[in-house]
Amino acid sequence: MKKVLVLGATGAMGRYLVPELAGLGYAVTGVGLEECAPWSAEHATYVRGNAFDQEFLAKLLAEGFDGIVNFMDYGHYDFTDYYRLFLDNTAHYIFLSSCRVYDDKEQPIKETSPRLWDSSEDEALRASHDYCIQKAQNEDLLLASPYDNFTIVRPATTFSTMRLQLVTLEFNNCVARALMGKKVVLPVQAKDKPATLCWGGDVAKMIARLLFKDEAKREVYNVCSAEHRTWEEIAGYYNKLIGLEAVWVDKEDYLAILSPEGSINVRWQLEYARLFRRITDNSKVLALTGLRQEELIPMYDGLQLEIGNIPESYVPADTEVGLRMDEYLRKHGL
Repeated sequence: MKKVLVLGATGAMGRYLVPELAGLGYAVTGVGLEECAPWSAEHATYVRGNAFDQEFLAKLLAEGFDGIVNFMDYGHYDFTDYYRLFLDNTAHYIFLSSCRVYDDKEQPIKETSPRLWDSSEDEALRASHDYCIQKAQNEDLLLASPYDNFTIVRPATTFSTMRLQLVTLEFNNCVARALMGKKVVLPVQAKDKPATLCWGGDVAKMIARLLFKDEAKREVYNVCSAEHRTWEEIAGYYNKLIGLEAVWVDKEDYLAILSPEGSINVRWQLEYARLFRRITDNSKVLALTGLRQEELIPMYDGLQLEIGNIPESYVPADTEVGLRMDEYLRKHGL
């Protein structure tokens, strides 16, 4: 039985990947910071710990793993300190990048489409450590290395249990507000932009079937659905499912609600991701894994599933962003 280590195993994709791998016959060790595992699966072990701690990692890797799937975000760390450690200690390493790396120059987005790190004329962005930039730089470290036992995967916006998004809003500022009967403020400039949202369970199926395939090594894959909907359509799905009422305003008003201090990273997430057209070509991963687009859960059904997974005990609460939304709506009589 091959042994697989999953780092970041309690996240949106990891929580589904661990049981998926166990179901395929692997012995899986999942690492996370939660008190307990969000899954129950035979041949799956949960270890609570900090996967950025290199001493902790060294002890883990000494157990010997045939494969490693890494969902960790190295935004505050130097990936150079980590990637050799992984590549030297496994037969196949899967690194999580993101469709955020792509610019908006080519549709549909293929693995060969231009990345912002390579093509952007925004010098401040390229000089930053924004998510889209640092993920591309981490990719380049792997691709420039002499190793041949890695695969880079790029998921689109991925939703999962208690992780449901709308434009740049996360669960507590969109779904939670709807559950409280409150309106949700959204940027009108995003209204007609196509977006790819993919269910975490489908991403897990793709990644699990890339693991240990020699053809996947030194390759890059979009791991997501090919289905795309405009943000207006997605807001309509939430309206039908939980009564979410969207109020569309200018993006500058929206950004001021999210970040009164004018965080550039908040702006970049909107302008260099959610306002981009995200129509994704997933034919490369489907061809290698044998999966079909028709087997992936439709976006509406996936959102319905995860809304159904909200615990009955969950009590939504106001956030600072939510309170600013309330004030904006009162001030403008909306």
